[in-house]
Amino acid sequence: MGFRIGFRHVAGGLGLLCVAWGGRLLLQQPEPWRIAVWLGGAVVVHDGFVAPLVFAVGALAAAVGLRLRGAPRTALIVAGSLTAIALPPLLRPGPVANPTVLPLDYLRNWLLAMAAGALFTVLHAALRALTRRTGRRA
Repeated sequence: MGFRIGFRHVAGGLGLLCVAWGGRLLLQQPEPWRIAVWLGGAVVVHDGFVAPLVFAVGALAAAVGLRLRGAPRTALIVAGSLTAIALPPLLRPGPVANPTVLPLDYLRNWLLAMAAGALFTVLHAALRALTRRTGRRA
């Protein structure tokens, strides 16, 4: 019985290479402990806030009879991901010393992205309902 290399082995090997590369880049930084603390904080925020919030939204939706599948679930995942990415500039404390560091209106852009996601989700749901309705009549 020979050892076969499958997709999981290749993906795992590539993942290990990425971890090694990231570790090397981390150790080349002047203060690698600061990045490690930031990454640790990201894990704490995810496990202590984001994951319980997602679980609570799912439980609440199930309790009121909503089925979050397909487009609504995707919209929530995208909204959560965009929010996680946008949080640092959204929570920045007022003006910065260098105006070119964060030059955009991040709150407005985040709100526009959330509105676009909601609009596309509603349009998708309406289109699916319309095609189901017309499919039943035929």
